[in-house]
Amino acid sequence: MYRYIIIRILLMIPTVFGAGVLVFCLMRIIPGDICLTRWVDFGTDLNPNTLNFCRHKLGLDKPISSQFWEFLKKTFSLEFGLSMWTGNDMSEEIKLRLALSFQLAFMALSLTILTAVPLGAIAAYYKGRWQDYIIQIFSIAGVAIPSFWLGIMVIVGILITSQKLTGSPWMPPITFVSPFEDLSSNLAQLIIPSVVIALRYIAITQRMTRSAILEILREDYVLNARAYGLNEFTVMKRYVLRNSSLPIITVLGNEFAFLIGGLVITEQVFNLNGIGALLLHSVENADYIVTQNLVMLLVLIFATINVIVDLSYAYLDPRVRFN
Repeated sequence: MYRYIIIRILLMIPTVFGAGVLVFCLMRIIPGDICLTRWVDFGTDLNPNTLNFCRHKLGLDKPISSQFWEFLKKTFSLEFGLSMWTGNDMSEEIKLRLALSFQLAFMALSLTILTAVPLGAIAAYYKGRWQDYIIQIFSIAGVAIPSFWLGIMVIVGILITSQKLTGSPWMPPITFVSPFEDLSSNLAQLIIPSVVIALRYIAITQRMTRSAILEILREDYVLNARAYGLNEFTVMKRYVLRNSSLPIITVLGNEFAFLIGGLVITEQVFNLNGIGALLLHSVENADYIVTQNLVMLLVLIFATINVIVDLSYAYLDPRVRFN
């Protein structure tokens, strides 16, 4: 088991290194110059010496190999450095935004697990009956409706309802507050976005759960367990759910990793300053430092979650560790 863990961790290194090479090269290939963006108000009268001074101050005139080595060194030491656009230390800002994105992803994932797995099990058990049809209609609607559109509709509904009930529109807090400081304000800001985001992933996970359970229900050992007289609850708990959990865990792991950094549009709808919004702004401003560090941070998160998912495979199915 320890050998399997070490191998999986070592396999992260070429993945992270390859992602670093890719993002470093892409940031220098795509159009955009942060120095030109900074001094764009000067128009055509901009002095070339000003641009050269800006590039020298930001280290953009160094050889590419030196820039790449410095980038890798800061990445593996988790040193985020200073923003090229604002000049501020990005460590504290990234920590705050990462805390928001992580909590939002965790809340959405919790709602997904608590809702999708039971619904998928019910749909599989009652396959072809009215319970199955109702759940499938819900899952199709959840996949078809975009989260950002649903978020806009929810916000409009809240504004109209609060206006009629209290005479003034209700809006959630704008500034992120840690749940350890003020739990009520924290939940008031994140509970609605987490529910809206979770609806789509509940639908996806429910369909995967239903498919996985239906496949296990056809296995001979499930039929033998029923023939021995075990009740359905015991059969589902002991034989079906555990053996059908591998594809479900895969979907949940990928969803959680995506939720941390991939909710750019949804964060804009709910005015949330998460990792996705910061990444979008850094790309718009051609801020190499922030963009590269955020992408590498997300790569590390993805890789770590994949390792955790693989280790859960080895725990649930001992045959995996010998592959």
